[in-house]
Amino acid sequence: MAITAKELAEMCGVSRMTVHRALTDTGRINPQTKELIQTKAKECGYRPDLLARGLVKGQTFYIGVVVLDVNNRYFSQMLSAIGTEARKRGYFVNITLHEENKEMEKEQLERLVDYHVDGIILSSVNQGKEYRDFLRSLDTPIVTIGNRIADGIPFVSIEEKKAAREATETILGKGYEKIVFVCPPLEQTEGNTYVHRQRLEGFTEAVELWKQTGKPVVESLVISEKVSYEKRACEELQKTKKRTAFFCAGDIFALDIMKYMAEKGKKAGVDYGIVGFDGIDILDYVTPRLCTIYNPVEPVAKEAVKLLFKLMNGEAAGDETVILDCEMLAGDTL
Repeated sequence: MAITAKELAEMCGVSRMTVHRALTDTGRINPQTKELIQTKAKECGYRPDLLARGLVKGQTFYIGVVVLDVNNRYFSQMLSAIGTEARKRGYFVNITLHEENKEMEKEQLERLVDYHVDGIILSSVNQGKEYRDFLRSLDTPIVTIGNRIADGIPFVSIEEKKAAREATETILGKGYEKIVFVCPPLEQTEGNTYVHRQRLEGFTEAVELWKQTGKPVVESLVISEKVSYEKRACEELQKTKKRTAFFCAGDIFALDIMKYMAEKGKKAGVDYGIVGFDGIDILDYVTPRLCTIYNPVEPVAKEAVKLLFKLMNGEAAGDETVILDCEMLAGDTL
């Protein structure tokens, strides 16, 4: 059985405050005494009572994280980075998945608040002012990441529209005569589609500007479907003789299309061009190397944790926004 702080203090002949200073590296303490306490604590298997410590400070040393799922490597990387940053601050992470279910997301948030987490990082499927008011009613620091819910809620993301616009310009500059944007359904009933709508707007702006400047005629098309988008993409390629490229709102869509096309005897970078978005880590194992926009998921996660702790400590406004830049990564598919 592990010893208590009181027992450790008695063993070392010091006060409990001195033990606290030695183990938390705070306050003034004799170096020899500090070394003695730390050595004895290790020998006896001492572990701090976080529950008691939390009751004194009014903290639980847990933050909640609510995201879509862990099947998408983007979210897996995000959760890993959040966990790492939280541990550096002496915190644990309680992870829940809403699976694109609006009501489930609300229930999970309420449950996390009931467990008295000190703050929450949320990638939401909900949106709008009414949901913003719901989040405020929870009276818990919350930082949203990726999907913007409404103005007035702390938010961390990237230059979605700018990145998509620049990627589209790169594709057009390669001489493609037909360009197809592939994304999930964007109807409001599908939930918060902010990220993909921003990427579509960037694509549309670039195509319109291209047409307005009198450059070679280009055909543009949007495939916005949850399933069978890879089949639609293949059909669009097969029914035209125009040099065609696909710009996908996520690397997963691009990889699905490349797999389907390969089964039909079509090779990316040879028979068609394709660009993804996010730069997920599994691309290191895919041939040919997918051209993509690197979404700096680890820096975004770090900024979200940093902002959340500022909110928890009363050092940030309740509507602070952090937007990071991103870049296009070269590959062999364009």
